[in-house]
Amino acid sequence: TLSMGAQERLLRAVEYGEIHRIGSSRPVQVDVRIVAATNEHLPERVEKGTFRADLLDRLSFEVVTLPPLRHRKGDVQVLADFYGRRMASEIGMHDWPGWGPNAIDALENYSWPGNVRELRNVVERAVYRWEHAGPVDAIEIDPFQSPFRPRAAVVGSVAPAPAPTAVAEQTPMPVPGMDSGSDFKTRVNRFERELLSRALAEHRFNQRSTAEALGLSYDQLRHALKRHELLGAGG
Repeated sequence: TLSMGAQERLLRAVEYGEIHRIGSSRPVQVDVRIVAATNEHLPERVEKGTFRADLLDRLSFEVVTLPPLRHRKGDVQVLADFYGRRMASEIGMHDWPGWGPNAIDALENYSWPGNVRELRNVVERAVYRWEHAGPVDAIEIDPFQSPFRPRAAVVGSVAPAPAPTAVAEQTPMPVPGMDSGSDFKTRVNRFERELLSRALAEHRFNQRSTAEALGLSYDQLRHALKRHELLGAGG
């Protein structure tokens, strides 16, 4: 948001075609055309006295209202391809492989509340993480989505302190599939694989039901199954 002082300087540039360099007292003539963008309702800002009416009059020669991305479904794949190609070039991919059907489905069926900025971030992350030959076919919309994500604290509620009780010393309960002789990463991978196997069996190897039960997206579950070589489980 421009301060009132900055608005005055911009109006002078638009009105008289002159600017002042920082530290200089002499005006410099310029011949420019200005394209401005905002996500605020400027007539309302004028009514509140936080935006100059005369500047708005000069800037609003031609006004284009761009709908949010969720109302421009045809633009999603075009933009995803553009940012995908650019990211692929940045990380040294020789040929852009394009998007697979699962990725296209995920991109086109999301509402994109963060508009193009969110789409770009999701696309760049997907291309960066893709480690296989062929089209990029895994999309992760929320990178923080995980069954192990801490639960949000309820604001304003404080749990009462528990009454003191006598606690007998107990031996920690072993986690299934984790023997004490394994390193941390191996134990975590083994536990994750066993968790996935049990969840698949409980849901009769229906991957969408399994993903929902584990609090994962379908693409996240597929990625985890592929990593643990469980994609063909139950087949």
